[in-house]
Amino acid sequence: MPKMKTHSSAKKRFKITGSGKVKRFQANKAHRLRNRDKNTKLRLTGSTLVSNADEARVKRMLCK
Repeated sequence: MPKMKTHSSAKKRFKITGSGKVKRFQANKAHRLRNRDKNTKLRLTGSTLVSNADEARVKRMLCK
């Protein structure tokens, strides 16, 4: 049986933490930021964890 290939876009967007959870970055922080509130932009900075419902699917894409 051939090797499993990692999903190319998933490996650029997600990282596995030391405890095995999946880390992702917030969306809606790329462009058109002038009509967003300052607090909204601040809240979107940084990373968060993938929800439990999607975690298994992302790990399958990453071959983990």
